[in-house]
Amino acid sequence: MPPAKIALKSEPEVTARHQIQTRIVRSNPEADAVPSALPHDVTRLESPKLWPVAVPSPPNSRRDHVSKFQARVPPIIGEATFRGWLPVDGVISGQLSANGGGFTIRQRPINGGGKCEPELNGEIRFKDLLRVNGYVAGRIVSEKGTLIVTTEARVDAEIEVAVAVISGTVNGSVIGHERVELNPGAVIMGNISTNSLAVRPGAFFHGDCCVWKEKNGDK
Repeated sequence: MPPAKIALKSEPEVTARHQIQTRIVRSNPEADAVPSALPHDVTRLESPKLWPVAVPSPPNSRRDHVSKFQARVPPIIGEATFRGWLPVDGVISGQLSANGGGFTIRQRPINGGGKCEPELNGEIRFKDLLRVNGYVAGRIVSEKGTLIVTTEARVDAEIEVAVAVISGTVNGSVIGHERVELNPGAVIMGNISTNSLAVRPGAFFHGDCCVWKEKNGDK
């Protein structure tokens, strides 16, 4: 009787991938486990919160600031031509061009504590009438015009006009081809040359005086 043969059963092949997976599962059973719920910040992205930002109100512009001050009286009133320096502490508006133009100046009031400087410093020429209200320096000329220097005015200039009516302070020589009038409160520090001189009580004059007999300049 032939010897019995041992029946060999083939075992199912285990692929390398299955073995690896089996090893991984057995070594770390929770590795492939998917959590039922992810953290709040991962599962749902919230839109960023918008916080209100306080926007500061725009400061008042310099233009609005300077336009509210009370402008001082202009140094001169009248039609004249001026050549010289004009310091400005205020607002200038208008337009200048080669073909002409014009502008307006509004000056701030002068502070008494600071050093006083001329508001106009140069040569002023006019034809008819010129009124000086502020501080003017340089030279004032008019062949047939009348110059009025008010009580508050100060003139550090050489004056040569037809008529000079002075109630303020003048530091410089005065030539009046027709006449010169010194009103109460006038202070003249300089020489006077004129065809007719009138000095009112209260006026102060320090200098030499020359009165012409004729309009042509004869003494």
